[in-house]
Amino acid sequence: MTRPADFYERATNALHDANEAAWRETDPEQAVSHFTRTTRELLGDPDAPKKLGALKPGEKQFVVSGVFFIAPTRDHMILFADNFQQRHARISVTDSRPGHTVQTKKAAVVQNTDNDTIFRQILSSGRVGCSIYVPVMWNGEVIGMFNTAAQARYMFDETDMRVQKIFAALAAGVWMGLGGPALVADVAKSLGPWSG
Repeated sequence: MTRPADFYERATNALHDANEAAWRETDPEQAVSHFTRTTRELLGDPDAPKKLGALKPGEKQFVVSGVFFIAPTRDHMILFADNFQQRHARISVTDSRPGHTVQTKKAAVVQNTDNDTIFRQILSSGRVGCSIYVPVMWNGEVIGMFNTAAQARYMFDETDMRVQKIFAALAAGVWMGLGGPALVADVAKSLGPWSG
């Protein structure tokens, strides 16, 4: 993917602005949404949906992002995001690409999910064609998984993944600083026992 000449300058400014806005929040979920929203606006090839094979017949381009934070029981994650249709959806910490990211502590970009043996569509917000998965770390422990995904295949690349790693690191600090673990515990309790 060809990057605009000012991509790195725009990325630096976007990281700065998202971080500044996040620290003005008092709610950890609202704070993290500044990072998820910015990844949707900044990352990816805007021309990807127009390329041959990027979208199958009937598919329509979308981009979603969110952070799945690990519940206190550490057997599942809860989605915190501002544009997924399934806010507070839960998934196993061992399921598909999100679980693989948590288990290995390694980020990945899957440029075409049709060709990925680990990928399984988990949420019903639409078929994902390309996706970035980044572990959210705190004190050497995985506390979540930051996901940005698009319906168009080949939307994201390794450069996008490296930038999202920085977003994930900033999101972790804001989440912990604003009491995110207590919010996860409260939401997990309100959702009831996890049955897998």
